[in-house]
Amino acid sequence: MGPLTLAELSEHLRNEGLPNEVRGDGERTITGCATLDAASEGQITFLANVKYRDRVSSTKASAIIMQDDPTLDAKIPQIICSDPYLALTLAIVKIHGHRSHPQWGMHAGAHVDSTATIGHNPNIAPGVTICAGASIGDNATIYPGVYIGPNVTIGDDVVLSPNIAIHQGCKLGHRVMIHAGTVIGEDGLGYAPVGQKWLKIPQAGSVEIGDDVEIGANCTIDRGTLGTTKIGSGSKFSNLICIGHGCEIGDDCMFVAQVGLAGSVTVGRHVTIAGQAGIVGHLSIGDNAQVLAQAGVNSSVKPGEAVLGSPAVPVAEARRQMVAVLKLPEMRNQLRQMEKEIASLKEALAESKANG
Repeated sequence: MGPLTLAELSEHLRNEGLPNEVRGDGERTITGCATLDAASEGQITFLANVKYRDRVSSTKASAIIMQDDPTLDAKIPQIICSDPYLALTLAIVKIHGHRSHPQWGMHAGAHVDSTATIGHNPNIAPGVTICAGASIGDNATIYPGVYIGPNVTIGDDVVLSPNIAIHQGCKLGHRVMIHAGTVIGEDGLGYAPVGQKWLKIPQAGSVEIGDDVEIGANCTIDRGTLGTTKIGSGSKFSNLICIGHGCEIGDDCMFVAQVGLAGSVTVGRHVTIAGQAGIVGHLSIGDNAQVLAQAGVNSSVKPGEAVLGSPAVPVAEARRQMVAVLKLPEMRNQLRQMEKEIASLKEALAESKANG
């Protein structure tokens, strides 16, 4: 969005509600944002983690965003604030802006059923399919290869990247963003055992996604068997997330890549589930809980609790278990030595008894 001075960036941060102070040359021109190691002349960098503070002296950036630290001799101009990561986010938006989209208007190469409803200012690419009874809100941006099934309802300001499938009867709120390859409302894993065979159970439910949700690439969200799979407003999914049928996800959750939820899991508000974690079906995860990376959760998690390991246990206990596992080779050697010593003592005791 164009260069600006450090002083102008500082003023922008204040206007966004983040108090800050410029130290050094406020007229320094800023053209972009970068990390401490990658930054070059004209770019602003940031320090949000103290373990990288030794890199401040060697960065080639023209300025840095950081907390007040009298012990750190930063030789470049600074923006001092309480939350450098938030400040950097606001700076990136101001300087680089969000990704712009191609402008197709209502392209003649899109297949739109005559009974579908399209809102104002559509931006719909060639190769899009919108089926009977579907309803699309205002300002929709829909990329090639998107399939929108019958009676799907989509809110305003939605962005659908290429090759997404949204199946029959699903609902998306306003300002939803979905990345390429994701499937919404496919059949869940529903089969009844009949002898040694499996009889498919029709998946008659749907999926509802709230406002301001972002879903990464190649995610799958199963429709409910009879009820509705729900994703709460403000929740954010990384890539390769799998949500089983009938799950209910609360508002403002964060799921990192390769998270998997089996059917009918209930997740509270503002829950973080880290990469490669898996949740067994029919469990509940309380508000503000944290499921750490690669955790295998086979029992419900209390509100505010952080769990780790497989099976997942509270973090402090999991760390004790990990330390114990790391010590197993040493403990095995000690055990073998003790066995030798015990055998020697037994032999000496037997000899002593034999000699009276």
